[in-house]
Order: sequence, then C-alpha cells, then structure tokens
Amino acid sequence: MDQTDLHILDIITNNARIPFKDVANEVGISRAAVHQRVNRMIDMKVITGSGYHIDPRKVDFKTCTYVGIFLEKGGYYEDVARQLQDIQEIVECHYTTGQYAIFVKVYARDNEHLKEILSEKVQKISGISSTETFISLEETFKRQVPIQE
Repeated sequence: MDQTDLHILDIITNNARIPFKDVANEVGISRAAVHQRVNRMIDMKVITGSGYHIDPRKVDFKTCTYVGIFLEKGGYYEDVARQLQDIQEIVECHYTTGQYAIFVKVYARDNEHLKEILSEKVQKISGISSTETFISLEETFKRQVPIQE
C-alpha cells in the first residue's frame, strides 16, 4: 500500500457512497485506477465487507449491552465462540485478556428480551461459568480507525 491507497481509504471511510469519479478527482488519478486499487485492497482484505449500517434502535432493538463471559477453561474458547455465533442478537465477539475470556456486544429489543438471551441462550452454553452484563446507556460516538497518509 502506498500514499495513494491511504488517501483513497481516507476518502471512502468518511463517505462510502462517494462515486469513484469524485475520489479520482480528489486523488488526481483516473476512475479506473481508483477502481483497480479498491479491488486490490478488497482482495488484500484491507477493505472488508460492504453494505449499509442499520441503526438497531430504528428496527426495535433498543437495548445495547456488553457481556463479559467467564469460561470454565480457556480451552473452551473456540467451541463457545462457535455457539455464540449462532445467537443472532450477538453482533460482536472478542477473545480478550484480563478479567473475561470473551467479551460480546448484544442488541435486544428490551430488558426482558435481554434476560431471555442471557438466561436461555448464552448461559446455557457448556463451558461458560458465568457472565457479567453492562447495559450501554448511550453510544456517544463510533468511528473507523484513522487512516494515516
């Protein structure tokens, strides 16, 4: 990756809908070159995924929660993570250092739905010894990592 790639990434992370012709004008290369560079960065997995970001609150998922998960043994991580992936309300899963072996982000319709997810799904997974739940009161900001040119 060179400075031109970084410049392109900076532009498209701030506005994913910007036409390649506008990126090309700003960067000073052809639209075809922008397209080739973006495709190369996709192939390199620098750019992952595409699509629209949905505000969970607008589709009736009003409770955002973080759950720290304690495992009976560290070796259970892979099996537990596979089972957590089957729970659609879990949108992120991280293997962590520190107090918890796993940290997940969950969206629920309300507190009752959250209780059901935790007690009927998460806590029934073999290998999980306990959980600790943190309800987010407000997402203050969310952003991509900064692209250094």
